[in-house]
Amino acid sequence: MTEPSVPITQASRAWVLVTSWLALAPLLLQLPGLLAGTIAVAAVLVGVLSWRGTLMAPVRLLLVVAMLGAVYWQIGMRFGRDTGCAVLAAMLAIKASELRTLRDARSLLGFALFAPFAAFLLDQGPATMGLALLAVVSALLSMQRLADEEHRTATPALRMQLRGIGKLVAIGVPLALATFWLLPRLSSPLWGVPERALSRPGLSDNMSPGEWIDLMADDSPALRVQFTGKAPPPQQRYWRGPVMWDFDGRTWQRARWTGRGQPASVTAGPQRYRYRLDYEPTDRRQLVALDLPTQAVANAELSPDYELFAQRPLSALTRWELQSAPPARFDTDLPDQLRKRALALPPGFNPRTLALARQWRAEAGSNDDAVVQRALQWITREFAYTLDTPLLGRNSVDEFLFQQKAGFCEHFSSSFVVLMRAAGIPARVVTGYAGGTYNGFGNYWVVRRMDAHAWTEVWLAGRGWVRVDPTAAVAPERIYDTLEDRVQVGAGNNFAQLGMWASLGQVSDLLRRGWNDLVLSFDADRQQRLLQPFGIDRLDSSQLAAIFGVFAVSALAWMGWLLARGERERDPLLRAWHRLGRRYDKLGLAREPHEPAIAWAQRVARSHPNPALLALSQRFAAARYAGADSDSASLLKDLQQHRPRTGASS
Repeated sequence: MTEPSVPITQASRAWVLVTSWLALAPLLLQLPGLLAGTIAVAAVLVGVLSWRGTLMAPVRLLLVVAMLGAVYWQIGMRFGRDTGCAVLAAMLAIKASELRTLRDARSLLGFALFAPFAAFLLDQGPATMGLALLAVVSALLSMQRLADEEHRTATPALRMQLRGIGKLVAIGVPLALATFWLLPRLSSPLWGVPERALSRPGLSDNMSPGEWIDLMADDSPALRVQFTGKAPPPQQRYWRGPVMWDFDGRTWQRARWTGRGQPASVTAGPQRYRYRLDYEPTDRRQLVALDLPTQAVANAELSPDYELFAQRPLSALTRWELQSAPPARFDTDLPDQLRKRALALPPGFNPRTLALARQWRAEAGSNDDAVVQRALQWITREFAYTLDTPLLGRNSVDEFLFQQKAGFCEHFSSSFVVLMRAAGIPARVVTGYAGGTYNGFGNYWVVRRMDAHAWTEVWLAGRGWVRVDPTAAVAPERIYDTLEDRVQVGAGNNFAQLGMWASLGQVSDLLRRGWNDLVLSFDADRQQRLLQPFGIDRLDSSQLAAIFGVFAVSALAWMGWLLARGERERDPLLRAWHRLGRRYDKLGLAREPHEPAIAWAQRVARSHPNPALLALSQRFAAARYAGADSDSASLLKDLQQHRPRTGASS
């Protein structure tokens, strides 16, 4: 029987299956929920079915088609990072369908070793790293088990296997660290232009009533902020994102061009805030900043509406040093072209809203402040905050203001701007985030995707654009309370917990932030600062080669030391037995590392009969493994004195 056709035992099959499932885990965590669940169920089902033998070829073909169909149904078949990772996970899930021999097992384990590292294209967090390491350890243990099974030797205890793997890790870690610290940092991903985030809803360039339901249920972090000095009060914690001017009766769109080339004039208030902002990846260029950012920063630009945009799509965690100040006056000289745009409403929509606004204007005269306050008082008195809203029809603002009278920030901000424009007051919608949760363990703030918010800006003579938040008039706790104080509203708000769970959540987020600081934020600037104490101002190719040469030589020396140390057995009997085995190397009868003592002596006896060696092997095995009582000193002396016979018999 040739080596590739050696069948796999059920015990080894179990190890290989578990390893493949562990390798799937980091990929599944980054895929859309339904697709991840489908692949997970398929992996377990195929594993159970393959337990009884290899699946037939038509069944395997059907599995391939089904998995590709699931990927196409969920994310399409656009060639790129996201689709490639999804197909990789799907194929790994059904690879066990052909698991029959040791060769099949090795093929599956090789696949399983590659898969976890593909997950790093989607996420580089500590959870992904931990699961990847667990999968690698399991794969190495499985490979060792397959090697023992192939040579028909007993598998060592798990402790001994882990010890051997630990030696491999000890050899590889220095080279891995050298690679991480010294390789030049790239400014953009190797895989090219990033794709959209797979399962992370976020801020976009448009807004329609009701489309933020998924976003309001997502408690994952959107950004982390650490202030230099005092943090702003709750009423000032608005994080400015897309500014929307254009309305078609249902959907608000961000203005691609407003006719203004430079940011509008701003007179900053007395209070200024400096802060460091860690922005989670979105695969979009849009950033958010505390309202209002006072200046552009490196690798980002400021739009005329004081939106902040990165130069490249944010496909990885990024860190920004920013400065903001609440404005005292904001764009007090509104050009006629922008005024016209800020008053525009589509014809034929929301007649009741238009009539009400005209009535208020007639009663207030030229007093714009009176119209704004009347609208806020009406909303405070008659409206409620809820995430449970029906789908609105063609005249969505009329339905919300006069029938439904309950909704969330999308409804309130959209309706308020329509009211203001109908009353002749320039207005626009601003989206972003509001509030945040303070992490006392790390002295920073966490703003989650569920903190997404929409508010309005109205233009008032002498003051310019003024923030007005109609949602805060109805539910101030939705905007100003911390997450622990907020009542649980809607599905998915599983982070509104108190006491121990809240503390554990903060500690977990602090660990994630530490990981971000140490690993994900290690860029070219930090690499340069790391090398400056060694007199290296800029790392060129010759210096890089020299440093890697030093690390390579050091690693080889360390490897030799570990191997030599492994040979220095503490047990004198075992050390004497190893030396005895090396005496037979010149005869071509070297003992294999996995070969039992008696089996090796019997193999030697077939070409060089030596009853003394066979007797010694039996005594050694009994003393070493069977715990038999023997004269250790006598056995040790006999092992040291034994010499192989030079004559061979046929």
